[in-house]
Amino acid sequence: MKWLRYWSLFLVYFFTVQHLVGQVKLLTLENTLDIVRVHHPIAKQATLRVDASQAFLLSSRGNFDPSYYLRNDRKTFDGKNYFNNTISEIKIPTWYGIDLSAGIENNQGVRPDPTLTVGRSTYVGVSIPVLRGLLMDRRRAAVMQSKKMVSLSIQEKWMMLNDLLYQSATAYWSWVAAHQTRKVFQQAVAVAERRFQFVKLSYLSGDRAAIDTTEALSQLQSMQTMESQAWLVLQEKRLELSNYMWNDNGQPYELPEEIEPDSTWNTVAIPNYPIPNLNESILKAETEHPKLIAFDFRREVLQIEKRLNVQELLPSLNLRYNFLRQDFGLNKLLVAPLFENNYKFGIQFGVPLFQREARGNLRSTNIKLNEVDLSLQQTRLEILNKVRASFSEVNAYQTQVTIFQSNTENQRLLLKAEESRFSVGESSMFLVNARENNLIAANQKLIDLKAKFFKSIIGVQWAMGQLR
Repeated sequence: MKWLRYWSLFLVYFFTVQHLVGQVKLLTLENTLDIVRVHHPIAKQATLRVDASQAFLLSSRGNFDPSYYLRNDRKTFDGKNYFNNTISEIKIPTWYGIDLSAGIENNQGVRPDPTLTVGRSTYVGVSIPVLRGLLMDRRRAAVMQSKKMVSLSIQEKWMMLNDLLYQSATAYWSWVAAHQTRKVFQQAVAVAERRFQFVKLSYLSGDRAAIDTTEALSQLQSMQTMESQAWLVLQEKRLELSNYMWNDNGQPYELPEEIEPDSTWNTVAIPNYPIPNLNESILKAETEHPKLIAFDFRREVLQIEKRLNVQELLPSLNLRYNFLRQDFGLNKLLVAPLFENNYKFGIQFGVPLFQREARGNLRSTNIKLNEVDLSLQQTRLEILNKVRASFSEVNAYQTQVTIFQSNTENQRLLLKAEESRFSVGESSMFLVNARENNLIAANQKLIDLKAKFFKSIIGVQWAMGQLR
């Protein structure tokens, strides 16, 4: 009857556990990273930086928008219409620094400006920078630099995401390790509880000494204390991971206690886990790391600025020409000599005598280029060494996990043998507890090493700048 009762309790316990397991909500690493990518404020901020740079590019392109002007000047005095001048004009800037214009003038009055044509006339004009501004000007430089800044902001976005995803993955694996460690102590408490009851019954039946019950109770209390500490660590790691949890409404989301990490990682054969090739990873980091690519775009921005500074060393020589008519036809414009009749022509020449501003700007840009080159060399070295260090961690943790898996199994065998000796009276409760403590410590260490191994795998991707 006693065995029947124990079997009935076991069945009730088994189906209860199965029901609870079916209701457990699991959180995988990929789920975590997806939440961070979509909802975390820093991820959104990274996207906003790209949007801001695109807005600035749109603004810089506005320098090439056609513009329309309407000007009117009139004067009346003592009943006389001195003049009434109206100019309607459209200007079209072009990419190559040449500005086109066309307009209508209507000049009326009894005392007009003698330089103006009385009545209505039309004109088509062009303004050409012959020296400074012909190959590069501030309008073109602004657009070209804005395009590079858009590309730079995209690389900065990848840098921010790379760091953010690595931090969230690190928090996830710390939570996983804390969760698994607490499970170890929960199992240890259950084992210690059963052992205490067994020793207590043995003492009552006269098979064990009273000191054994004290030893078993001490072990139970020790395991309960450690389980409580493991629960506290788990809460800390759960809240640390919650720092990266945000919902669809942009509100922080605290990870519920009933959510558990995916446990499939615990079945991975880490000694045989495929490791990426070091040389290929170094080459990929050197060519695709967003921080290094960002340096290239910064250098290109400065190169555009340098071209502009070189242009500003030249004298300014601007030519302006307007073809004039009193109607809207273009047939005579196409056949008439440009400087024979009906035209307005101007020339403007200027040069600073010392060119100190232009020379100073060019020197400053060259210094910035040198700074970028030096920073690029140092950053490339740091990134490549970081990749090498990450691979060293992976290899070291893979070796340590292999060793400790064997060590843990040995500790389990030793505990089992000690329990067998204890059951026949050839050992003591003290030795059993010592073996169990060694096994628990080995399990803790193995969990910690496994978590560090998977962190180091993520660390390789982070060092390469490939977490996106």
